[in-house]
Amino acid sequence: MENHSFANFHELRNVFGSADYVRPYTVFNIGGNRYRLIATVHYDHGRVAVEGILTHSDYDRFRWRR
Repeated sequence: MENHSFANFHELRNVFGSADYVRPYTVFNIGGNRYRLIATVHYDHGRVAVEGILTHSDYDRFRWRR
C-alpha cells in the first residue's frame, strides 16, 4: 500500500486482485487465504485503517459485522 496511490476501489483491485468491497469495508485475503484483513480505505486522504484481522472461518460466520 505504501508504494501505490489509489483513486478508487477499481484501481486498488487492479493491484490487489483478491480484494473485495463489502460496504463500507475493503476485505483482503492474506496468509494464503487463511485470514481476512478488514479495512476502511480513505481514497481521498491516501490512508488505510485496519478494522480487524480474522480467520477465514470467523469471517464466513460474519462475526466481524457485529
